[in-house]
Amino acid sequence: MSVNNKRVFYVKYLAHPIYTEIMQARPDIRFDRLENDSSDEIAAPIVAAAHVYQIGAARDEIARHFHVDQDLLRRAPNLLLVSSNGAGFDPVDVDACSAAGVLVVNQSGGNAHSVAEHALAMMLTLSKRIIEADRALRREANVNRNALIGTEMQGKTVGVIGIGNVGRRIAELCKGLLGMTVLAYDPYLTADEVAARGGEKVNLDDLLRASDYVSISCPLTKDNRGMIGVREFSLMQPHAYFITTARGFIHDEEALLEALRARKIAGAGLDVWAKEPPPPDHPLLQFDNVLASPHTAGVTREARENMGRIAAEQVLAALDGKRPPRIVNPQVWPDYAKRFERAFGFAPG
Repeated sequence: MSVNNKRVFYVKYLAHPIYTEIMQARPDIRFDRLENDSSDEIAAPIVAAAHVYQIGAARDEIARHFHVDQDLLRRAPNLLLVSSNGAGFDPVDVDACSAAGVLVVNQSGGNAHSVAEHALAMMLTLSKRIIEADRALRREANVNRNALIGTEMQGKTVGVIGIGNVGRRIAELCKGLLGMTVLAYDPYLTADEVAARGGEKVNLDDLLRASDYVSISCPLTKDNRGMIGVREFSLMQPHAYFITTARGFIHDEEALLEALRARKIAGAGLDVWAKEPPPPDHPLLQFDNVLASPHTAGVTREARENMGRIAAEQVLAALDGKRPPRIVNPQVWPDYAKRFERAFGFAPG
């Protein structure tokens, strides 16, 4: 086996050290780490020689010049595969990768349990008004508990936007634990496929009108940016809660702010933001009925190890000529296969 003839690099961080352990056990792979502030003298030859870029999923944690766009692809003529640390792939221009014959993969499903539990925790905390009660106790004497009457989730309706790996787990938890009705909006699945995942397929407007809880769990794409805005919040019921553990920019933060000010909805649970982390003086953080976290829904010990392992295994499978299981742009496979064969002398299977 040739030594170091396959090149993999990453910038700043990985999901878990297990990724490094798996990679460094392979003598045919050279594994490089760069920092956001690595000099061009150090970074340029590594990027130029790389076959695989293992990239962070959070756009604000990676320096802009290390985002995968046309500029980086010009600097990386040998790049075959871009692998996201997570289910999302915000720092990656998928269209530019496809045009260059570069395969993009993610780790969808690797943190589904953690994210779904976080979404459910947010729903319960908001429903029982736990965060409001906690804040009141910390700043007031003689808190009136009757001013903090909550609601039960049992038997209510949850609307799941995107019933993929995370969404279907949210559906399972809500239906199984709390006997909830699950509505789902997912234009990529048939009614039978949605039913198999525990939901009833409906259009977006009907979901917003009928749901006591609206939970977003779809990836950010060019098609759903700004999908939840002024009109959509106006369709929700005044007692309904908005929850998102997906990505910033799917919902319009200014529109959500106005909906909360006008009391058009009961509150929100926000794990994702336009700017991550949001500044302490962010207007949405000033509401007691907003439960906030800094994109930590999928940040558990179990999820991080799982993500690191499946990311490494998927990259190694690809470098060994196998078809990865989590391809974001499958239409590029023929071009990718030709480039792979030119690089390594054999065609991927």
